Amino acid sequence: MTRLFALALVAAPGIALAHTGIGSVQGFAAGLLHPLGGLDHVLAMLAIGLWAGAAGGAMRWALPLAFLGGMAAGGLLGVAGLGMPMVEAGILASVIVLGALLAAGVRASALVALPMALLFGSLHGHAHGSEEMVTLGYAAGFMLATAALHGLGLALNLGAGSRAVRLAGGATACAGVALVLLG
Repeated sequence: MTRLFALALVAAPGIALAHTGIGSVQGFAAGLLHPLGGLDHVLAMLAIGLWAGAAGGAMRWALPLAFLGGMAAGGLLGVAGLGMPMVEAGILASVIVLGALLAAGVRASALVALPMALLFGSLHGHAHGSEEMVTLGYAAGFMLATAALHGLGLALNLGAGSRAVRLAGGATACAGVALVLLG
């Protein structure tokens, strides 16, 4: 399975990054579909949901909400034209780090996990907010799709054992490394 996934990454490098500045960034439907077009975004969103599910308790909601809050703040910075350093590298790092945390079975405290989710969310949000002519409808669709991916990660965690979640984390981290090498 992992080899097939790696082969798919090599065969389709164009899907690696969802924030290339191409395509429509106007309207709810465009925002809803945009996060699904980038493997880096999909992997990070699913990983946040999986990690939230593994953490349990209030973290099931706190981690995704922290990510979404960071994403909204980063998006506003991008729309305002305010830069953030190393956004693309940080986005790829988010995929690798989140995958590695899942693979290792880390249940970080809220003092560590929530700021991390905020930071990673702000990087993902900034990349999309800095695209030309982002509309409010687009942003709403983008946030909804991101929340849905978090929810999917949570749901996948509920149906899987800890070993499956750890394997998914390892595959996510490996995919992140592949995205770096392909980039």
